[in-house]
Amino acid sequence: MIHERIRPFNTRETYPEQDLDNDLCQAVVARGTSVFVRGQVAQDLDTRESLHIGDASAQTAKAMENIQMLLREAGSELGHICRIVVYLTDIRYRDPVYQEMGKWLKGVFPCSTGLVVPALARPEWVVEIEVTAVIPD
Repeated sequence: MIHERIRPFNTRETYPEQDLDNDLCQAVVARGTSVFVRGQVAQDLDTRESLHIGDASAQTAKAMENIQMLLREAGSELGHICRIVVYLTDIRYRDPVYQEMGKWLKGVFPCSTGLVVPALARPEWVVEIEVTAVIPD
């Protein structure tokens, strides 16, 4: 297989309250040099439990922790992030989210895009972060 799929799952199990049946994964290693990490939220990747409800900063910390873990599993690290996309459900979360995210990305200087969206996949999630990184030779 050209691409390595990290932590594949089906939405039927992740979102049992929704009528979905999509095969997805948390990250994709493309041709062994790039890794595309699915948008991460404040969710335990093993139990699928939502965490830190109502706390944008803590949700950001958990999302970044998930990203760090997935990058390590793929053979990369936070310092190899090239692009980051941040989705917020309310512009008022921008300061706490970016302050927390900045702690994790000090000295990395990725290209960044921030979007305010009406909602995420679950109502308790207020921030979602996706990244693209490289895997060093």
